Amino acid sequence: MIYRNPGSCFRNLVAGTETKVPLANGKYVTAINFDNAATTPPLCSVLREIAQFAPMYASVHRGKGYKSIVCSDLYEHGREVVREFVNADKRDVVIFTKNTTESINMLAYALAADEKEQVVLSTDMEHLANDMPWRDKFTVDYIALTRSGRLSLKSLESKLQAYEGKVKLVAVTGASNVTGYINPIHEIARLVHTYGARIFVDGAQWVPHTSVNMRPYDSAEHIDYLAFSGHKMYAPFGTGVLIGPKETFANTIPVYQGGGAVGLVSQQAIEWEAPPAKCEAGTPNMMGVLALITAIDTLSKLNLDDIHSYEQKLIDYAIGGLSTIPGITLYSIRDGTEERVSLVSFSLEGLHHSQVAEILSRKAGIAVRNGLFCAHPYVEKLLRLSDEEIKYYQTHDDKSLPGLVRISFGLYNTIREIDIFLELLTHIARHHQFYAHKYGYVLEPNRSNGDKKEEYPYC
Repeated sequence: MIYRNPGSCFRNLVAGTETKVPLANGKYVTAINFDNAATTPPLCSVLREIAQFAPMYASVHRGKGYKSIVCSDLYEHGREVVREFVNADKRDVVIFTKNTTESINMLAYALAADEKEQVVLSTDMEHLANDMPWRDKFTVDYIALTRSGRLSLKSLESKLQAYEGKVKLVAVTGASNVTGYINPIHEIARLVHTYGARIFVDGAQWVPHTSVNMRPYDSAEHIDYLAFSGHKMYAPFGTGVLIGPKETFANTIPVYQGGGAVGLVSQQAIEWEAPPAKCEAGTPNMMGVLALITAIDTLSKLNLDDIHSYEQKLIDYAIGGLSTIPGITLYSIRDGTEERVSLVSFSLEGLHHSQVAEILSRKAGIAVRNGLFCAHPYVEKLLRLSDEEIKYYQTHDDKSLPGLVRISFGLYNTIREIDIFLELLTHIARHHQFYAHKYGYVLEPNRSNGDKKEEYPYC
């Protein structure tokens, strides 16, 4: 399905796009959400499906009642929907989790059952969720970045060679949540497999924005493990996914233990179920899985390639506008050749990142993200912070932490919203000294004012 003007059509598919929010002066405007990399609003199709299915809700795998059977069948069907969505090999298991973070911790726990001294290569551009879980279980080393913040394939190959077969896994993000760079995953996979290691891809920022193909086992470019979250792809009901070879989980004790993960238990012995059930102790999140597969169905019908193309136009337009604003530093190179998802981070001279985010919200109802984006080492490197500077911030609680401002788009955002954002940011840049003084404290909006008039008072 291809739209001549996809933004307006896509916008009608997402809940809350016309919600009014109060400004600092008590006026109301239509909220502009540029924080989609953190979480996305739900698709209307997801909300409808949840409401329609609710009367049939029952426990999964817990009984012979009709509703329970219907829920169990749909839950298991969900695995096949996910498998087809990312073209996972039939021999892989699809495990439902809470989110990408839980998926990565679960994988780290399972892989650590092999007591041989082995190495995990992470990268300097990872979200903390794809860094911290490996640290206490493996020898962890980090693939370096180029000066522009991209992953260095030369560094990756050098480390694979240096460890002489001891690398068990290369854990890499599909797309950065700071710069938006999409890593050359299949090229990385080919290189990793050449040296006898496996690859895990954190797909949280990658899967919702473009077509993903794990490829079959016999391909040198096969993705061994993949994780992603429903709440970043318009299904915010607490479901994540972990996909990988069944044998990884078959002979390990699961990190979560309890009902649903076992066959027969006595005080002397435990008979574990086979994966994926073994990895899903407790009552399954039926509604979360329903939300996820509904979102997958909707996004697939819209065509992820069309979505990616539209979002690419949005981010290119935004980067082009940001690059003309005085005092703006962009932390992502735009050379026309890089693959990216629809987000970018920046700083504004003379203002702390938290001040910029607050002004955008209070003056125009624009939600952005500011700070370190749970990717602390990456942002620290992009900011060229020294070890001494980092230690200083760690030991002085009274100091505001460094960071950036991030804008991230979803399929429902529009050029008009970006124009509003760029106009206000230009105004802020020209009067940054005034705003630095004014927004040294938090303003509280007058919530008693019911005037819904749309107004952008900085104009």
